Amino acid sequence: MVAYDGAKLMDIAGPLQAFSEANLLDGRPAYDVVLASEDGRAVTTDTGVRLETTRLDNAVLQGVDTLLVSGSDLRLPPASTASLRSCLAEHLAQPRRLGSICTGAFVLAELGVLDGREATTHWAFCRQLEREHPAVSVDPDAIFVTSGRIWTSAGVSAGIDMVLAMIENDLGRETALNVARAMVLFLKRPGGQSQFSIELRQQMQDVRGRFDDLHDWIRANLNTDLSVPALADAARMSPRNFARVYVRETGESPARAVEKLRLEAARRLLEATRDPVRVVARRTGFGDDERMRRAFVKALGVSPQDYRSRFGQLSQD
Repeated sequence: MVAYDGAKLMDIAGPLQAFSEANLLDGRPAYDVVLASEDGRAVTTDTGVRLETTRLDNAVLQGVDTLLVSGSDLRLPPASTASLRSCLAEHLAQPRRLGSICTGAFVLAELGVLDGREATTHWAFCRQLEREHPAVSVDPDAIFVTSGRIWTSAGVSAGIDMVLAMIENDLGRETALNVARAMVLFLKRPGGQSQFSIELRQQMQDVRGRFDDLHDWIRANLNTDLSVPALADAARMSPRNFARVYVRETGESPARAVEKLRLEAARRLLEATRDPVRVVARRTGFGDDERMRRAFVKALGVSPQDYRSRFGQLSQD
C-alpha cells in the first residue's frame, strides 16, 4: 500500500485490516503487507495520525504482487504526489495487480495506466476525473471496477469492498466471507455508490445556490403537483425560462431533481419509521409502491425493502 502525507487514514487502514483478517482467519500467512512511501519516512495522514513506512524502491525490490495507491482530499493535494508519481512510474509493470483506493485513481490516471480502461473513484470526484482524463471511462456508480490487472475503488470504505473481492479471488469465497463477517460487512454490497446523499450532490451541482429556496419548497410539497409549470410558479419564473435556467445551473432536468428529492425523503422515512412502503410512497409523492420500487432500483440498485433492511434504524421485529 502506497501512502504519502495527506493520504486518508481509512483508505490505508481499512484495506490493510481486511488483508490482515484474511491472514488470521485462514491460519496461514497469505499476505505480507507493507506500507510504503516514496522516501520511507513516517507519513502524516489526513487525521494527523503518523504512520511508519518502508521506502517504496526497497519494497518493490522485494517483489510485489499487489500495489495499491491510497487516496487523499483533492481540495488539498499533497505536494509529495508529483514526485511520488515519478517514483511509481518505474515500478508499474512489476505487480500482478495494480489498483487505487478512492482518489488514488487520479494518481494512476496521471500515470496513464487508466487510459482506455473503465475506472471509478469517490462519487464527488467522478466528474473531475472524467474531465481531466477523458481517455478514462469513468463509472460513477461502481463500488469498485476491475479492468484486466487494474482495480479502482470508490470512496473510503469502498476500498474494503475491493479488497474483499481480491481476497475472494486469491483465497476463495469462504475466506472472503469469513473476513466480511469478522469485519461486520457485506461480502458484496447491495447497490452502488449512488446510495449516498442525493441532496448533497444537488448542493454541489447548484454551486451558486440559486434554487435552494425552491428545493426547500419542493421538500415541503412532495405529494403535490410538481410539474414544470408548478415549479416555475414557485420560483416566480416563466415555465420555459425556468426549465432552461434550472438545467444550466444544476445540470439536470426539474423532473429528475424532483424524483431525486422524493427518493431522498423516502429513504429517510424508510430509515427512521415503520411506515409501510405504500404509505412512504404516498407521503413522498410517488403515488404507489411499485413506482417507488422502480425509482429505488434504478437509482440505488436495491428495492425499498432491501434498503430498509440495511439502513433502517428501528427494529423490524
